Amino acid sequence: MSGDLDPVIHAPNRLQMCCMLAAVDTIDFATVREALDVSESVLSKHVKTLEEAGYVKVRKAASEGRQRTWLSLSSPGRKALKGHLAALRAMMASVPEA
Repeated sequence: MSGDLDPVIHAPNRLQMCCMLAAVDTIDFATVREALDVSESVLSKHVKTLEEAGYVKVRKAASEGRQRTWLSLSSPGRKALKGHLAALRAMMASVPEA
């Protein structure tokens, strides 16, 4: 069961970010940073980890007179998130209710 958990996604901030990205086509870096309540450097490290795994696409573009960074979940990222969430659900199903 736990073999299906994806260690790249499993970190709480990365899991939350992937869930946010799964709900949209793209989202800007600042919105994700505010939602996660983390610093730019912390978010940058998480984005880099997800990007290196091929789970997140990063696009930089000028918007409203300044450079903005846009994030999107790639097809492999969506597949990995789906598998990770299925593994979590399977783990939760085996826990008796308290």
